[in-house]
Amino acid sequence: MKKSNTVAAENEKTVGNGMSKKEAMKIRKQYMNREELAYLRRKRAFECVWPFFRFFILLGLGFVILYPIIFMISHAFRDPGDMNDPTVMWIPRNYTLSVMKDTIGVMNYWETLKTTLFINIGCSLVTVLSCSITGYGFARFKFKGKGFLFAIVVLMILVPTQIVMMPQYEIFRYWFAPIVKAINGTERGLIDNPLVMYLPALTANGIRAGLFILIFRQFFKGLPKELEDAAYLDGCGPLRTFVQIMVPNAASSFLTVFLFAVVWYWNDYYVSSVFFNNNQTIALMLKNLSTQLSQKLFATSTTPDVRQIIVWLEAGCLLSITPILVMYVFLQKYFTEGIERSGLVG
Repeated sequence: MKKSNTVAAENEKTVGNGMSKKEAMKIRKQYMNREELAYLRRKRAFECVWPFFRFFILLGLGFVILYPIIFMISHAFRDPGDMNDPTVMWIPRNYTLSVMKDTIGVMNYWETLKTTLFINIGCSLVTVLSCSITGYGFARFKFKGKGFLFAIVVLMILVPTQIVMMPQYEIFRYWFAPIVKAINGTERGLIDNPLVMYLPALTANGIRAGLFILIFRQFFKGLPKELEDAAYLDGCGPLRTFVQIMVPNAASSFLTVFLFAVVWYWNDYYVSSVFFNNNQTIALMLKNLSTQLSQKLFATSTTPDVRQIIVWLEAGCLLSITPILVMYVFLQKYFTEGIERSGLVG
C-alpha cells in the first residue's frame, strides 16, 4: 500500500512536468477500480452525445421562435399571385414592394406610429415612475393596512383586465364629461383622448402595473438597509433618499420594467379598443386591418381571394413588430442584465 502511494505521488509529479492531459489520464486509469472505469466511460459517452443533442434542441427552439418572422418576411415581399402557385413555399417567385407600400398607405402607418409612440413611450415612463414609488413604499415603509393594500396589488396581477374595463369606461366617459365639456365642448368625456391611458399609468393602475410594483418591491427589499440609514444620517429625507440613493442602484430594474411596459402597451388592443373609437394605435390598426383593406384598397377593384389577402396581412404584422425588434436589438444587453438583477429571478 505504501509502495502504491509512492508510485502515485511520483506519477503526479511527472504530470506537472509537461505531460499532456491524455498521458496523465492513461496513468490514472492504471490505478482505477472497475466502478471508476465504468463511470469514466459513461461520462465520456455523455460528453460525446450531449453537444449533438443540445444542437438539435437549440435548432428546434430557434425554428419555433423564428418561424413567424420568417413567414412574415416570406409573404410580405411576394406577389399575391404567388399564393396560388403550389411550387412557391418559402422563397417568392416574384418579389415586389407594392404590397408593403399598399399596407403602409392603408394603415396610415407613419401617423399611426407617431400616435402610438406618444402613448406608448409616455405611458411607459409614467408607469415606471408611479410603480417604482409604490414598490419602494411597500418595501421600506411600515403603515396601517400595508398587508391589505399589497393584497390588492396581487389581485391586480390575478384579476383579468376585462373585469375593470366597464367601471373605468364609466368614469372616463361620464364622470369627466362635465369638466371636458366645459373646456372644449366635447360630450364624450375623455374617450378618444390619450389621457385615458395616462391617468391609470399615473396612479400605478396601468397595464400590468401590479406586476411592475411587485418587481420594484422585490428589488428594493434586496438592497441593503444601510444605504438609507447613511442617507438619513446625512440629512436626506425619504424622497431625496429615493431619488439620489435608491434610483441609481435600481437602474437595471427600471430598464427592465420600462421595456416590459413598452412591449405590453405596444401590443395592447383590448384596452385601446374600449377607449378609442378610431384606429389610433398600431395594435388597433392591425386588429382591423382586414376591414381597412376592404374599405380602402379593394373598394374600387376586384377583391382578391382569401389566400392572396394573406400577403397584406403579413405585411401589416411585419410593420407592427419592426419598431419593437429594432428597440430590442439595441437594448438586448441591458435588458438581459436587468432580468438577471431584478426581482424576476432569485
